[in-house]
Amino acid sequence: MAEKTILVDTDSRGVATVTLNRPKVHNAFDQALVARLTDAFANVAADDSIRAMLLRGRGETFCAGADLHWMRRSADFSKEENEQDAHRLAAMLRALNDLPVPTIALVQGGAYGGGLGLLAACDIVVAVDNCKFAFTETRLGLIPAVISPFVVGAIGARHARRYFLTAERFDAREALRIGLAHELVEGEAALPGRAEAFIKRILKTARGADADAKRLIADVVDRPLGDELMEDMARRIAGRRATAEGKEGTSAFLERRKPPWVH
Repeated sequence: MAEKTILVDTDSRGVATVTLNRPKVHNAFDQALVARLTDAFANVAADDSIRAMLLRGRGETFCAGADLHWMRRSADFSKEENEQDAHRLAAMLRALNDLPVPTIALVQGGAYGGGLGLLAACDIVVAVDNCKFAFTETRLGLIPAVISPFVVGAIGARHARRYFLTAERFDAREALRIGLAHELVEGEAALPGRAEAFIKRILKTARGADADAKRLIADVVDRPLGDELMEDMARRIAGRRATAEGKEGTSAFLERRKPPWVH
């Protein structure tokens, strides 16, 4: 029986864990892995019982980017086949980016090329302090086109200029400095504990509010501060106050009790 290329598990609290399971090739992408990740993210999005999602990679490396065999096959693709291939990867990253629940990437070993797109599409990234990273595409005569909207959103254009153009390897402290990672831990064994600290905070928040907050961030980025934006923000907070979550959360606070979504 063929080994599953991803593993999906959900605990009793509604915390899903999606694990890349191609350790022999450092969890590199191929068409099958991209398809299975897309399906997994769609299932998470559709399940109202899920409150948060962890993204992990089994083995020595979180994700090494594109699989070499996949790259060899793509060299013989037509322009249309290459575009379809890129669309599938983009759809997977967008599905991750747009998940309505908080997402946490736990990174060991490192991430390269397209693997960095996974990190940039997650809400929170915790990395082991000896991790290495690189946008390797330009060494191969390519460009990090599909991952660029997510990566530039995470690290900004200035840092992207340096690391896209040099393809140089950088360490976890630099990843922290430029905004690719949020926190570092000493040793892979420390990742679950740090993830659990975030999960405990997330489980005190309302799922619908989390989803709306993620959409809010995406919609506010780069918009000019003006009357249109202010009107939009007023509509959003008024709408959320009118939801069952908004009413219950406010009542619980005033009555000094826990709302029903708190575990």
